[in-house]
Amino acid sequence: QVQLVESGGGLVQAGGSLRLSCAASGTAFSINTMGWYRQAPGKQRYLVAGFTRGGSTNYADSVKGRFTISRDNAKNTVYLQMNSLKPEDTAVYYCHAEHPVTRTNYWGQGTQVTVSS
Repeated sequence: QVQLVESGGGLVQAGGSLRLSCAASGTAFSINTMGWYRQAPGKQRYLVAGFTRGGSTNYADSVKGRFTISRDNAKNTVYLQMNSLKPEDTAVYYCHAEHPVTRTNYWGQGTQVTVSS
């Protein structure tokens, strides 16, 4: 069973920055597919930034050039550096991981990011 522990959310003014962290535990395998999704009230959850099984990165168009995903493979941890934040970035951000063997999807508990104008 993989556990995902997120940290780093909070309240920030528009134009500011935040860094989210997500640490995966409970597996001896290195998790390749990890990423961040977000969900605003009344809207669907969607991928913000993530690593694919092949190691490449994907970004939502709305965050390209502002957000950067990175990882520490030794720690099974991914980070999301969010710069130039906008009020429309306000959402609950969820860490996601796919187990490399079972392909089971795991989710973190979510961390709130609020950007004030």
